[in-house]
Amino acid sequence: MAHPVDVHVGKRIRHRRWLVGMTQQQLAEKVGIKFQQIQKYETGANRVSASRLWDISEVLDVPVSFFFEGLDEAQQGGMGAEQLPADLMGDKEAMDLIRSYYAIPENQRRRLFDLARVLSDVA
Repeated sequence: MAHPVDVHVGKRIRHRRWLVGMTQQQLAEKVGIKFQQIQKYETGANRVSASRLWDISEVLDVPVSFFFEGLDEAQQGGMGAEQLPADLMGDKEAMDLIRSYYAIPENQRRRLFDLARVLSDVA
């Protein structure tokens, strides 16, 4: 059985990889390993060593601490401070929405954000 921390780190790797639009194969090539190993990291089946996590953080352009963010909430298994499901970053639809959101030019993105906030207040 996978350790919950390994599962969380794996989800965060997948989350960031999706956000930057990178495939498992591309990440694996840049890190110098086989894509199957990335699959195992992302599912938590294999533990990521500190040096490998460092390499992955460099390729994905995030600090190593990024992979541990939200760990306390995930271990508690409930909702986060903003009432979001703990596994939101594992939801492909949510990740696609986030990626699409950041592809919108900043001035239009701000207007979309304001609209979403108004709609959520009404709901």
